[in-house]
Amino acid sequence: MSRYSRYTAEQKIQACEDYLSGARSVSQICIDLGMSSKNGMTIYKWVDKYKIWGSDAFMSLPQNKSYTKEFKMQAVEEYISGMSSIREIVAKYNIGSKSMLERWILLYNANRELKDYNPKQEIYMTGARRKTTIEERRETVKYCIEHNRNYKETAGSYDVSYSQVYSWVKKYDANGEEALTDKRGRHKTDNEVDELELLRRENARLKKKLEEKDMLAGLLKKMQGFERK
Repeated sequence: MSRYSRYTAEQKIQACEDYLSGARSVSQICIDLGMSSKNGMTIYKWVDKYKIWGSDAFMSLPQNKSYTKEFKMQAVEEYISGMSSIREIVAKYNIGSKSMLERWILLYNANRELKDYNPKQEIYMTGARRKTTIEERRETVKYCIEHNRNYKETAGSYDVSYSQVYSWVKKYDANGEEALTDKRGRHKTDNEVDELELLRRENARLKKKLEEKDMLAGLLKKMQGFERK
């Protein structure tokens, strides 16, 4: 659930109570909330959580919760064992979203470590930054865009910082996938530098040629000296 959800906790609670009491159908709730009928599954997810947690399911912000490595493992292993479906586990453990659990499962199946997640300590801190591959950045950006640009949830799902996700998405919006390439440490070509840097490079190359010419002249002189002897 996004922190900036367009639906208030009160609206969600009322929707769940009306559905469970039979006062309104899922399609009617969607109409009343201005929600596409295709998103009816969202109402069912709210109801799943409401049955277990009551109104508390919507009073807290799931993306602000800390998810330990052990918690993630428990949820993932419960799914893999076939004990519960993704929808049931999300409701049972009040996980922020279905996509978040799906991401943990993907990491687990890829033999990648599930790490502790604490948004206050990791997502907004520069120290949380880690080196990433171009493939990881592409995947992260794609996930973020497909999930309504929820930078915080994406950062938590991919174990990177909020600022990293935000920066990658902005770069992608401006210049596509090519902008996601980490250019730190890469030597720019002459066509990529300004006029001043180009002059510096030309000067360095000329200086190097002169030094090589002087060295060659010195060697020839020494050789001539040996030949005379």
